[in-house]
Amino acid sequence: MRILLVTRGSQGDVYPYMRLAKELKARSHAVTLNLPKVFENQAKASGLKYTVQGQDDISGMMEYELCTKDLLEWTRRVIDNQFMELIPQLREHDILVASNTEFAAPSIAEYLKKPYLRTAYGPFIPSRVIPPPVFPWPVPHPVFRPALLWAILNSSLNMMTKKLLNTHRAALGMPPIRDQAKHAPEKSFNYLMYSPSLGSVDPEWPYKWAIGGYIFDDDMPYNENIYQNFINFIEKDDRKVIFFTLGSCKSNNHEHFAKKLFNVCRKHGYKLVIGSGWSGLGFTLPRHEDLFFVDSVIPHKLIFPRCTAIIHHGGVGTTHSAARSGKPQMIQPLFLDQWYWAERVRELGAGPGKIDMKKSGAGFENKVLDLVNNGNYAWNAAALGEKIRGENGLENACRQIESGACQ
Repeated sequence: MRILLVTRGSQGDVYPYMRLAKELKARSHAVTLNLPKVFENQAKASGLKYTVQGQDDISGMMEYELCTKDLLEWTRRVIDNQFMELIPQLREHDILVASNTEFAAPSIAEYLKKPYLRTAYGPFIPSRVIPPPVFPWPVPHPVFRPALLWAILNSSLNMMTKKLLNTHRAALGMPPIRDQAKHAPEKSFNYLMYSPSLGSVDPEWPYKWAIGGYIFDDDMPYNENIYQNFINFIEKDDRKVIFFTLGSCKSNNHEHFAKKLFNVCRKHGYKLVIGSGWSGLGFTLPRHEDLFFVDSVIPHKLIFPRCTAIIHHGGVGTTHSAARSGKPQMIQPLFLDQWYWAERVRELGAGPGKIDMKKSGAGFENKVLDLVNNGNYAWNAAALGEKIRGENGLENACRQIESGACQ
């Protein structure tokens, strides 16, 4: 089978696709991976056949504050490039597997009459019981009910995409779409690439869908010297260890937050590990024997099980990796679906939910202490980790693609 895989985003979005591409290739399929340029070196090192997206400004999209104008312009540029790049590429393939952020993908697959598997890292299908996972209101509200929030989101999505999509569809001799929010799930098989133990689903979704679990890329190369130094830091004594990262995200307050967290750790005798991520998190802190920086890519599978608790931004990859490790976690949501994952962690009792970077004083300190010392979080997180370790997202995704049940 000739398979075209298309994704964009940060590590938690792209690494599962890279691992999926490697596995499909090992299963004798002809695979092409279309991805952002920032990941080109890793794709090249893996030996994968790949193409680089012409519209590649993902680092700008990771800023803490985005205005509507910026989002509109980014979406327009992305859609134009999707039609230009993906039509000739999909002609040479049998099936399209693309993330739900590829807004042109349903139209492109429809035009070329190719099956399309639409993947999502959250419940990105309109629902009457699950609020849109891109709003900071992940729990039911007496006024802002899920159906109303989906209507608002769908209206915004149509405003951003429908006119441009229909312009391209007209140029291809295709009829216009009336509602992109319905057209996308209707014209695809919706494959949810997150853990059914961690995320939520709506059995009443009227579209074709399945959930297979998150795909962890545990075999990526890493700096063994940095990892050994991390092990030495952990094993020098038996004190509790907190891991803190914001991954690819940025915030105006992240250095202040890191300083507050380090002060709490010093006060209570904890060690702190900071994953510096794309923003160089924590580099303004003074070097200290109880502070360690992970400033290169090391699989979370090697890091998280050795920590007591994890504080992070709530990206889908980090949330799943923390959950798989069986460790309590607390989330500072900054962007899109991170509020949803913070609420899921709270609902499952695997941590206190979210924390606010601007929170200070005793409230901040007490939340950190609660995360580290609450036995209920530790027990629930361990149980959740056991469930996720029993899932096989990679095998499930491969079987879904190979079955041809994608239309």
